[in-house]
Amino acid sequence: MAEINLKEVTLIVGLVAACYWNSLFCGFVFDDVSAILDNKDLHPTTPLKTLFQNDFWGTPMSEERSHKSYRPLTVLTFRLNYLFSELKPMSYHLLNMMFHAVVSVIFLKVCKLFLDNRSSMIASLLFAVHPIHTEAVTGVVGRAELLSSIFFLAAFLSYTKSKGPDNSIVWTPIALTVFLVAVATLCKEQGITVVGICCVYEVFIAQGYTLPLLCTTAGQFLRGKGSIPFSMLQTLIKLIVLMFSTLLLVVIRVQVIQSQLPVFTRFDNPAAVSPTPTRQLTFNYLLPVNAWLLLNPSELCCDWTMGTIPLIESFLDVRNLATFIFFCFLGALGVFSLRYSGDSSKTVLMALCLMALPFIPASNLFFPVGFVVAERVLYVPSMGFCILVAHGWQKISNKSILKKLSWVCLSMVIFTHALKTLHRNWDWESEYTLFMSALKVNKNNAKLWNNVGHALENEKNFERALKYFLQATHVQPDDIGAHMNVGRTYKNLNRTKEAEESYMMAKSLMPQVIPGKKYAARIAPNHLNVYINLANLIRANESRLEEADQLYRQAISMRPDFKQAYISRYCSSL
Repeated sequence: MAEINLKEVTLIVGLVAACYWNSLFCGFVFDDVSAILDNKDLHPTTPLKTLFQNDFWGTPMSEERSHKSYRPLTVLTFRLNYLFSELKPMSYHLLNMMFHAVVSVIFLKVCKLFLDNRSSMIASLLFAVHPIHTEAVTGVVGRAELLSSIFFLAAFLSYTKSKGPDNSIVWTPIALTVFLVAVATLCKEQGITVVGICCVYEVFIAQGYTLPLLCTTAGQFLRGKGSIPFSMLQTLIKLIVLMFSTLLLVVIRVQVIQSQLPVFTRFDNPAAVSPTPTRQLTFNYLLPVNAWLLLNPSELCCDWTMGTIPLIESFLDVRNLATFIFFCFLGALGVFSLRYSGDSSKTVLMALCLMALPFIPASNLFFPVGFVVAERVLYVPSMGFCILVAHGWQKISNKSILKKLSWVCLSMVIFTHALKTLHRNWDWESEYTLFMSALKVNKNNAKLWNNVGHALENEKNFERALKYFLQATHVQPDDIGAHMNVGRTYKNLNRTKEAEESYMMAKSLMPQVIPGKKYAARIAPNHLNVYINLANLIRANESRLEEADQLYRQAISMRPDFKQAYISRYCSSL
């Protein structure tokens, strides 16, 4: 493996700085508000042990409303930022930019395991400037992706040194790999998937096996016509150690979340609550959607939930063709990489693994996730994509007739990607600019209309905010939160009649109360505020005090641990 030199590092770091310098002037937006501004775990007065008891957003893991995202080491870096600059966003963005540069440099070292020096540099430069990374780099909460990626790549590089010169097992790199996997997982959950990368590397790269050879050897052993080679036994031992370590980490992780998955609403991931075959068709279609974002990151959006991607409810939906083409292309690359033993097939195999395995936690394969598409989760999978592009470019540029054209095309891609990234960073300057940029891409997501309304509401611009909230109710008529936003804005404008009508509409969308039935897992806690808001509105009329009290009691009956209902009811009785 060729070593990286100072010239290469300088070029990569310089390019990252050129693409992301303007991110330093962005504020805290979107999820940053919950993870940074509202997170008490960042404050020095909060005991350090609390970081290991709470989720990424500062909510105790034991609570039902917890997101169950356990990333204490990432939160620890936020706390260090707070220690030096409190809530000044520049230092947070600067550290993110530095982490991205570190990832890009380590990625170069990984590329040199499978590509020549020139192609490795191309893959690393493409990764450094790819616009899909703006959410992970410019969005402060994307630091979880950055930190996890650093230890993800470090764990893999460590494992590549576990084979001795005489094909013996070197245990120190394996032990270090297990430790780095644990650290990566404490930064973000997908860090654990590097174990799968290591297993594939061990079998098909380090040992040089192909799928036909493995099948032949296994068949002969099962028929009693041969024995397992010693080198294969050593490989099995290493894989068993990796698998056991992974299983231990998974068990610990399950214990941390107390064997409970987070509770999401149907708006977060509509396909997850859809019937067969809508669920399967839509989930499969999301794979080519993500692949297209890597291939053509021209229309980026900070939020892909709700109605952004309409459900595929029929086999006749033309979008199924994209799914079919995607799996055909993926299958062809898979067969090529597993069947043949050349360097090219090995490169393709590792690129596919880097694309697929880290994406599994976000794929809805084992459990539904709280989003439809999230650009930040493509941070590590994009590494495999960049390796594929660099490898393909290498093959094309070796043909003299296409050499100049390949260089021109490559230069244009890197240049346009860098400009797109630089321009995209400005979208993250404020909540208003971020969500307005999202509406240019997608107008079918009520959450985006609501969030623009919230941004205007924070500026006391209630008239304009009302227009966006009303549009949200038109885009998604059954969105309880949108009707609540309309009601609250009418109240701020002293239009109490319209406010009550909006709250009543939101209330009508809530599940009907059935005595003795528990609703905690079905109702978003903030939706219960519709009862509180409506009660607070009508209790101004003394003749309706009993009606208001009934609303408080209704909220309590639907969720007995809803503290605000008790507080509001007590205050109304004074």
